[in-house]
Amino acid sequence: MKNKNKFNLSFKKPFIIAEVSGNHGGSLKKMLKIVDEISKTGADAIKLQTFKPDTITLDSYSKEFLISDKKSKWNKIRLFDLYKKSQTPWEWHQKIFKKANKLGLCAFSAPFDFSAVDFLEKLRTPMYKIASFENNHIPLISYAASKKKPMIISTGMATLPEISEIVKTVYKNGCKNLTLLKCTSTYPANINESNILTIPEMKKKFKCNVGLSDHTPGIGASVAAVAQGATVIEKHFTTNKNDGSVDSFFSLEPSEFKNLVVECRAAFKSLGRIFFGPTRGEKKSLHFRRSIYISKDVKKNEKLSENNIKIVRPSKGLSPKLYSKVINKKFKKNLKKNTPLKLTLIR
Repeated sequence: MKNKNKFNLSFKKPFIIAEVSGNHGGSLKKMLKIVDEISKTGADAIKLQTFKPDTITLDSYSKEFLISDKKSKWNKIRLFDLYKKSQTPWEWHQKIFKKANKLGLCAFSAPFDFSAVDFLEKLRTPMYKIASFENNHIPLISYAASKKKPMIISTGMATLPEISEIVKTVYKNGCKNLTLLKCTSTYPANINESNILTIPEMKKKFKCNVGLSDHTPGIGASVAAVAQGATVIEKHFTTNKNDGSVDSFFSLEPSEFKNLVVECRAAFKSLGRIFFGPTRGEKKSLHFRRSIYISKDVKKNEKLSENNIKIVRPSKGLSPKLYSKVINKKFKKNLKKNTPLKLTLIR
């Protein structure tokens, strides 16, 4: 199947990705409805996750394969069972890609092993995403990079040396178009641990596009990221936060996601360029700056004083910076109040 939608490299606006993960709840009908809803938000892309439980973990009851975190929504759940519940069946992918493309969305996925890469290649995926928990899987990154397609890699938990290794691996294996995503890999993520100021530093160090994979409950971190130079925003999407799907509780519903798109694009437009002075829109406002006006009727040879001149709006008179210089000078002729003061009127 040919995917006609390409990764937008112009970055004339932030590239916004709706991550579905397991929020389909095991229903293809619901998944296709999610695709519909995403297309209405103004998002650029929909991202899937391509794995099978036995390619991501072992079917084990050992303690280390059990999530033991009382604060976690997934506490006491086996990894194998969690991934079994959250997987997107491979036989759905083609239908999802086809519908997404028809609606103008770029559809792609995150592979979690070599077989997933091979499968996505058959679907002509336009790019690859590597999840934070896989960013130490150098063999997988190498294999995906060898397909020479754009790659997006989340950097959750990764140290600076680890990110350097990731970047070197990507370029060494043939990928020329890399985007790194700042990411805090907790669900939901604490806004205080977002550290958005890392984004410009990442751009400087690695000389590539940098974005944000945002797991915080709201949209503030995403907007802040765009303000700091993020060109890609990834956020989890759901049709209902309370539907019991694995990631719904920290995902955005349609109206929230639409707001994310609107505000991130607005933040991006607001960046503009380094510029001083009145903008085109401000030129009309120059009229309402302050200037010096005659505030009462005056007679010829009368001295200028705080009793007969004022700094007021609009700006037809002399600049306020000349106020102290004209005090005690004399008027050349009789003048009416409300007259803008000019140098030709005084001596």
